Amino acid sequence: MRDALWKRTARAQAAAVRTGEVSAVELVEAHLERIAEVNPAVNAVTQLLAERARGEAAEVDRGRAAGAELGPLAGVPFTVKETTAIEGVPTTYGAERFRDFVAHSDAPPVARLRAAGGIPIGHSNMPTLILAGIHSRSELFGDTVNPWSAAVTPGGSSGGDGAAVASGMAPLGLGNDSGGSVRIPASFCGVAGLKPTYGRFAADHRIGPDDPSLAAQFLVVDGPLARTVDDLRLAYEVLAGADPRDPRAVPVPPYGPPPGRPLKVAMVADPGGGGAHPVVRRAVESAADALRDAGYEVREVADVPRLDDALDVYARMTLTEFATTWPAVKPLLGEGGHRYVEWGMARSAPVELPEYLRLTGVRLGIQRDWAAFLDEYPLVLGPVFTDPPFAPGEEIRDEESYRRVQHAMRLCTATSFVGVPAVAVPTGVADGLPYGVQLIGRSYREDLCLAAAEAVERRLGVRTPIDPRP
Repeated sequence: MRDALWKRTARAQAAAVRTGEVSAVELVEAHLERIAEVNPAVNAVTQLLAERARGEAAEVDRGRAAGAELGPLAGVPFTVKETTAIEGVPTTYGAERFRDFVAHSDAPPVARLRAAGGIPIGHSNMPTLILAGIHSRSELFGDTVNPWSAAVTPGGSSGGDGAAVASGMAPLGLGNDSGGSVRIPASFCGVAGLKPTYGRFAADHRIGPDDPSLAAQFLVVDGPLARTVDDLRLAYEVLAGADPRDPRAVPVPPYGPPPGRPLKVAMVADPGGGGAHPVVRRAVESAADALRDAGYEVREVADVPRLDDALDVYARMTLTEFATTWPAVKPLLGEGGHRYVEWGMARSAPVELPEYLRLTGVRLGIQRDWAAFLDEYPLVLGPVFTDPPFAPGEEIRDEESYRRVQHAMRLCTATSFVGVPAVAVPTGVADGLPYGVQLIGRSYREDLCLAAAEAVERRLGVRTPIDPRP
């Protein structure tokens, strides 16, 4: 039915355009109607690009009429986080200071999605400058509402993409992740998300002409969100590969050699032994059962390598870098937005240059230990967040709440620090809220993570799109 086009997967939408079942214009109109219907309640899409999207869709249709070969994302709309440049559109970072900061060109991942036939339909909300917390509340655009329940956050910092994809406003979202910013919204919104290996996707995270400092260079990676793992795979195949605009992006094939069978999976339900909510533990166990049924060898392990060291060095390196620009950045975060970073600085004080240089070597040692662990266990199964989704803004309410949220996302933080890939996949619903797990893999083996996540999805099902709930 054409009135349900927005419910289809990205792959099915593109196939319908390529075969002529529907036009790209019809597909975009279906999503614009869905946005008009639900975005007033969800507030996930910030800068809607309606006329531009219609124009790009018409170009796709003209190409098909002329006999051109259409790309794998022909006519498929996607959202783009407010951190990531769309040519001719302000890249605001959710901050008043950047309201008119118009991008002169597409960021590399946006350019790749467009070259494959995808159509950016709008920017998506996030915490101001990424720094104001985990909940997607920005100075410019306000709060994004979790479509499952307004009582809990959609997560962040790619929360606008998670909420938009979950509620059917787009089948794909383009976010980024430096410690859970794709995986947490995916889990809280009941969708799938991919954090790639450092260097897998080309990116450009500059604000102005200068590149960011070291930790921001290796921690932040762009990644897609989708309602199905197969759609993540589709986006992954488009986004992977080298690009002259980013010297970090490497020409590693998207698929590695077939692994030996049965593939060993290390299951860790409570990373670091710091406690995991029973619902989260059950989510990990249900995913483990799904993997066993699919032929994986799942073994529960005591822990992942050097978790506490990774968390400590992550905090000290990032907060040392923040400290150099904090006096200028703090006023840009809006009311209360400074608390998240300042509480972090209070726990992990910035260090002097000799200590910072030593920490760069500690990071490499942690990566070595993870590489050895992943040589034995090519995949790790664990939680995305060890607590249930929390109330909007709880992480900046007081220091205890801040510490609790930081602790619950510890496996996301550590794996971002190490630079390995991970796929978040839903496992089910409890008390009306979605839950998910993540599959973590060896560097540049996103294919193994995706395959395992598909096995979980086949057993446990897809829960979105949904209509917003109060």
